[in-house]
Amino acid sequence: MDKKENRWKQLISAMFVVLLVGILAVNSVYGTEDANKQGAPKTEESIEVNSEAPDFTLKDVDGKDVTLSKIEDKIVVLEWTNYDCPFVKAHYASDNQTTNKVAEEYKDKDVVWLVINSTNYTTAEKNKEWAKEVGLKQTILLDTDGKVGKLYYAKTTPHLFVIDKDGKVAYQGAYDNAPLGRTPDGENYVNYVDQTLAELLADKEVSVPKTKPYGCSVKYPKEDVKE
Repeated sequence: MDKKENRWKQLISAMFVVLLVGILAVNSVYGTEDANKQGAPKTEESIEVNSEAPDFTLKDVDGKDVTLSKIEDKIVVLEWTNYDCPFVKAHYASDNQTTNKVAEEYKDKDVVWLVINSTNYTTAEKNKEWAKEVGLKQTILLDTDGKVGKLYYAKTTPHLFVIDKDGKVAYQGAYDNAPLGRTPDGENYVNYVDQTLAELLADKEVSVPKTKPYGCSVKYPKEDVKE
């Protein structure tokens, strides 16, 4: 009887460990695991729609400064990215290219598309290699200290912000309603960024100004631990 009880206890313990590992893995992908340890914004914090977009200056992969406030009379898209994230990879996959297609569609329509990488371990060379591999022509900015990402409360990759010509945040949230290319059952596909850009260019009110971003957690530098 004791042997049977021990086997059951061992089996239950093993199942618990497997379940725990699975939960941690899912949390890591969707951006909740160890977020505060990485110095990421708290889940409920976000930049307000219709508020002034915080100004910043970042270097691109060629070392040139790009300042948001110097981009005048243009709609600006900020796209937080991480080439290691499966959700980002899905948007840049050769059989999909959703992001590149929309960026290409609007490049000559007073829209500037900036891709920001706040991953703490990223490098200019790695981003150049990735851009060449996936055909990305948009400007990539490096934010390895995470200051700009935290300024915008960027939580996931991808996390998108659309700034209108007046410098106000017109939209923030998910790229679309299809994480990893899958829309919820019964829902039609909606590309929120494409929809926002079309409405702004037509001088219409943005119909969906905010959604919940999906993806991997932004890999901010871990904060120094104070003893």
